[in-house]
Amino acid sequence: MRLLIFLLALLPPVAQAWGNHSPMCYRAFERVPEVANAAAVKAEPLVDFLRAQEAEIARTLDAQEAWAREHLRGHAPRPDALRFVADADRSDADRRTAFLHALRLSPQSRLALYLQVDPREPDTSRPPLDGAQVSAVPNSKGATQRFVALQPGEAVAPLAVLASACDEPDYGHDLNLFDDNPAHPDYGFGKQPFGNPAVAISSQAPFHMAFFHQGRVFNTLAPSFARTFTELRVQQYGGLAVLAWQTGHAYWGWRFAGLALHHVQDLTQPYHASAAPGATLRYMMWVNLKAQLGAPADRQGLVVLQSNRHFVLENFQTRWIMDNARRRRDGPLEQALRDLALDGRYPAWSAGYVRDVVAAEAFTAGPRTDAAVVVGAPAQFVTDPNFDFAANEAALGPELARDIQGQRDALAREVARLLSHFGAHSRNGLRGLLRQAEEPPRIR
Repeated sequence: MRLLIFLLALLPPVAQAWGNHSPMCYRAFERVPEVANAAAVKAEPLVDFLRAQEAEIARTLDAQEAWAREHLRGHAPRPDALRFVADADRSDADRRTAFLHALRLSPQSRLALYLQVDPREPDTSRPPLDGAQVSAVPNSKGATQRFVALQPGEAVAPLAVLASACDEPDYGHDLNLFDDNPAHPDYGFGKQPFGNPAVAISSQAPFHMAFFHQGRVFNTLAPSFARTFTELRVQQYGGLAVLAWQTGHAYWGWRFAGLALHHVQDLTQPYHASAAPGATLRYMMWVNLKAQLGAPADRQGLVVLQSNRHFVLENFQTRWIMDNARRRRDGPLEQALRDLALDGRYPAWSAGYVRDVVAAEAFTAGPRTDAAVVVGAPAQFVTDPNFDFAANEAALGPELARDIQGQRDALAREVARLLSHFGAHSRNGLRGLLRQAEEPPRIR
């Protein structure tokens, strides 16, 4: 139990992998024929899709739940009271609420009509949209998201819909869904398996992180770490994307596809696929034993360093991507995101792709990534266990960006490698969903 508590502390307080996903998705998909050549779609309010396809949505969600109960390890069965049941007489508001409950998304989820503009091609013709209309999570200092509103029926490029939605699950969809979270809905997820249940943003961690490849000993010592819901979200959103495309609701096809891909992309980040990429289990057990014997400094230091390195990697990647986008400049990260050559080196998209391909690759890359962060960032930020970067990110982010310039080559190469995986797995996932949508709907 003591080791489990220690392992829980290793997780960063913010369960975000790549900062803002949308600018990277614009680059990853902008030259993909299936996206670039797709016809413009008409923006559609969620309630219109729900009303038009209520019976099909009900059947789809029931089939997804049955599949999850049979195939997903550690799945928390959805309570039968949350089933989405077709009811033509209810109001649009009640239908929307029932849909969120059936997916077990936060009741605060916005799912508004919006776009996140490409920072490389800022749209100055549209007035900005207040972030609170799009996200239930207040913007942090230095947030890079910029939103504009869509009007019902407005023509919009699929690339913009897809790239915008790729960032959306971080807007509060998965907050406070567990039984030990404050003001939780009765969704049947049980107690939060890892992360701090008292910290709202931490409560989304089990939907955006997955430790599938830690090994038998780790899983025995910390069995709750095996309970994650990333695969569930990919299956839910992906299945809805296929249904939307097949039934003529192309806007929601691209939108749900982006929501699904967010969870795939999160697991390309080694700090989301490994509990502690910079430490072996033997070392974790050793420093924990020392702490129990009265010498906790090494244990606390490991916790701080893992968190710092996660934040430094994200800060470095986000700043570089955003700076290049605003300057309309291409560099190694943009080239890596667009690299289509890598796509065919992976197996075909399947239900096991997230676990067996994406997460396995990121877990294996963990030690190399952690070492690159240590070499590529100033020592104060990644090797000083007495320095908490997360608590000082707003003030020290610019200092990190300045100091890292002269020694960033190793880190840049590793981030480029990771973003090539981000792009390839995103494209493979999208192609897999599009292929499913081309299949004739099953006779029910």
